[in-house]
Amino acid sequence: MEEFGRILVSETAANSDNPQDIINSNISIINLMREEGVNDDLIHEDALTSYYLDYYFSQYTQGNFSQFVYNSGWNKELNELIEEGLALIGAEKHLELFQSQSKRVKLLSTVKIGKFLKGKLEGVNPTRDLLNNNAFFELEEDLPALNANFLKTHPDFEALPVEEIFALLEEFTGRKIKRE
Repeated sequence: MEEFGRILVSETAANSDNPQDIINSNISIINLMREEGVNDDLIHEDALTSYYLDYYFSQYTQGNFSQFVYNSGWNKELNELIEEGLALIGAEKHLELFQSQSKRVKLLSTVKIGKFLKGKLEGVNPTRDLLNNNAFFELEEDLPALNANFLKTHPDFEALPVEEIFALLEEFTGRKIKRE
């Protein structure tokens, strides 16, 4: 099976004024593909890039950088994808901050980071406090807008009616997909 060479979103999302709708539609389609047993290596690489950039953004906005580190398990591969993704969508200030925050984590001993990842995020937590950086909220770069624009201007981007998306994914997976 070869890679699904399209980045799909619903027409409704594509026509929305809210950039997050485009991102959420992409996420829904990736989640549906995963539920149908499609491995990540068969999902469009740039669709996944957008997916992980949104994960980073939502973790940071909900609980600062420490929450991203904690919930992601500080995964090297994921971090590389986010770093590449930020560069790819032109989020230079976010990239700079991510790299600077990554250096903070790398300066921690493996014991300290291990304890942090195994412990509780809430309560007294000096490592969490050390990793947090509110500069993220001051950046004059709209990450969701850059992410959505990246998708919309991608050569493999297609906005289709939901029923057509299901038909394409059924063709790709070779089986009927249950609609909810």
